[in-house]
Amino acid sequence: MSRIGRKPVVIPQGVEVAPGGEFVEVRGPRGALRERLPRRISCEVAEGQVRLARPDDRKESKALHGLARALVQNMVTGVTEGFAKELEISGVGYRAESRGGSLRLLIGFSHPVEMQIPEGIEVSVQENTRILVRGSSRQLVGQFAANLRKLRPPEPYKGKGIRYADEQIRRKAGKTAVG
Repeated sequence: MSRIGRKPVVIPQGVEVAPGGEFVEVRGPRGALRERLPRRISCEVAEGQVRLARPDDRKESKALHGLARALVQNMVTGVTEGFAKELEISGVGYRAESRGGSLRLLIGFSHPVEMQIPEGIEVSVQENTRILVRGSSRQLVGQFAANLRKLRPPEPYKGKGIRYADEQIRRKAGKTAVG
């Protein structure tokens, strides 16, 4: 099941990994992250690597083993490089602006939509139609970007709405005039 779980996570220079009980804490140049590991998975740091172990070969243990390894790898990547998601707003009059700790969106509703930016996330707006969400936690970045997209998902006829920069929208043909 989990060949991923057996691979060690290499700790780059300037990053500290501290396993403690059911939590793993990772500190690096971009901040610190703390994550709870599944109960059965044990974690140990040795020789610049993090190794995760499972107690048995049951299907559930193997799945949790791979999950735990992926979580630790994402934490190490987050505190060194960080994660980013880019969103695009398309539609006539649709735009965004960042104001302090909130993001103001004009996306076709009768009122502007204000979204609070969670702690640990940086949001920048370029050209009023591109939103860049960055942070060290992959889960926070992805969830905030998904919440933004959910406000006005792209529609299939004109493509208006908020979409990821690399997302392809399947367009539908509109009505045709009968002559």
